[in-house]
Order: sequence, then C-alpha cells, then structure tokens
Amino acid sequence: MSVLVTGARGRVATALLALLHDAGIEARAASKKPGDLSPPPGVEAVHCDLAEPDSFDGALAGVDAVFLYAEPSHIDAFTARARAAGVEHVVLLSSSAVLAPDAADSPIAASHLAVERALEAAAADGSFEATHLQPGAFATNALGWIPAIRGTGVVELPYPGAHTDPIHERDVAEAAFAVLTEPKLRGSSYLLTGPQSLTFAEQLATLAHVTGRRIETRAQTPAEWRAAVAPYIPGRFADALLRYWADHDGAPVTTTGTVEELTGHPARTFTTWATDHAAAFAPA
Repeated sequence: MSVLVTGARGRVATALLALLHDAGIEARAASKKPGDLSPPPGVEAVHCDLAEPDSFDGALAGVDAVFLYAEPSHIDAFTARARAAGVEHVVLLSSSAVLAPDAADSPIAASHLAVERALEAAAADGSFEATHLQPGAFATNALGWIPAIRGTGVVELPYPGAHTDPIHERDVAEAAFAVLTEPKLRGSSYLLTGPQSLTFAEQLATLAHVTGRRIETRAQTPAEWRAAVAPYIPGRFADALLRYWADHDGAPVTTTGTVEELTGHPARTFTTWATDHAAAFAPA
C-alpha cells in the first residue's frame, strides 16, 4: 500500500505521515512547496499543488490511496488523474459544516461540499472509493489567541459563550489512518468531534489553568470583532462565523463517539490538547 498525503505542511497531515511511517506503510508527502517539508525519514516529498493540475500526475504515480484536502478549483481533474493512475481510495478531510441545511451557500462549507460531491460522482462507477471525514471545530483554532494572550492577556470575543466541539488534530489523523488501513471502513462519511461541547470562555479558562497564565475573556460587539479581523478574514467569512457563533451562544453542540469507533480510544479532551500545546502559549 502506498498513500499520497496532500497538504503535508498541515498539522493533521503531519501527524498522519508519522502514523503511516511508524506502521511501515509507504507514504508520499505532497505540497506545493515540498522543499519546506520535513517528513519522516524515508518519506518522499513531492510537488502537488491542488490548484495546478499539471502537478497531479507525478504525485499520483504508483499510489493506491490519497489523503485529500478540500480544494475544489480543479477537483474534477484530480479525480480523473487519480482514476487514470489506479488510485483505489480517496479520504477527504472535509468539514461538519457540510451537514448544515445551507451548506451550498455557506462560504465556510461550500468548498468542502463541492469536493465531496465531485468525489461521490467520480466514485459512482466503482472505480475507486471515497471516504469523507467531517471534523467539527479544530482545537488548533485556539492558537489564534496567542497574540492576545502574549500581548495583554485579554482575549476579546463577540460571543464568549458560544459553544464548539474542539477536536485534537491527532484524533483526526488517527481516524484518517483507520479508514485508510481498514477496508471495511471505506466509502462512508464520519462526523468527528471532540468529547465535550465547550464555550470559548471555558476553553480560555482551560488554557489559563494548564499554562499558569492570567487570561481574561472580554466581550466585544460583533461589529468591533468584524472590524478587527477585516485585514485577514474576508467579510463574507466573518459574517458566516458570526452567524454560527450567535446560533450556538449558550447552546451546546452535539458530540459524537465516532473517534472512539474508528480508533478504539475516546477523543482527547481540550485539556489534553492544551497540555500538548502549552509551549505555544509561553511568552515569546
């Protein structure tokens, strides 16, 4: 078995490459900047830019399975090249956002949904199988609070009481490893969540406890937050996030046991994630 892991600079892909390597499974780390990669010893780094179809054939040559990031711009070309290369299984890192009724119109969900649909259409004739991993909120989103925590110790949020289901990136990687290596798990969609529904304020309190740092949560208006993030979050994405947080303000989200079903162990808690990443929040 040989696996092409796209987006190999990402945290999930990096963890998956380590798992494949440790299991003795041939893996290929793919990125649009392969020179920036530091894969495990013996793992080949190859050029594959999901926005450049000319890079597909070389990356796909000789692989049986693909771990795919959700880039829709040339997904039809990718599936065609994958089929021509003899790929048997594609595991997509999708998003739980695709399950929302308005997913097709959501800037957050639309790209993931488009790739899911393209893979399903391409796999309809049975030439390969497609499996969708649909994680909710990544615990790594908390890394976005680092500048505020290091700077003033005050994190301003429009909805401190909004709930999410933070999942450890290693749990997503282990779920991907499971579906890549166990044939009976192929061809399904899996909703992945952390074990708890936590508010942003609860997550920050956990970070404060684990790191020993003073962290204050302060509410701001949605308009203030939108203005603050305007330089790096497009307006329509900011508006979609605000709507989601408003809908989940004080409203716990549903969690699943899918991580345990796939990996054999319960999903890691946010406290575990915070402990694993405590050094990232230390003073610069």
